[in-house]
Amino acid sequence: MTDQIPPQPFIYEGLDPVEDEDRFGIGKLSAAVKSLSDLVEGAKKPGMPLSILSNIAREAPLGSLLAAFVLGIAIGRRR
Repeated sequence: MTDQIPPQPFIYEGLDPVEDEDRFGIGKLSAAVKSLSDLVEGAKKPGMPLSILSNIAREAPLGSLLAAFVLGIAIGRRR
């Protein structure tokens, strides 16, 4: 028996194929999130729908909650 342990084989990076960076569609997903973010930012400008809804909810939070609840029930009963 010898006390020497054989050295591990060298790992060469060229043996393992480089994974495709966009294999999972991360670039497409990032672009979609960016466009959605731009769309929401545009809708938040004064006079746009999200701005109007935000102002209504700020001025009358209970009324807005009641309207959302009734709308949810109406949509839920259709199914």
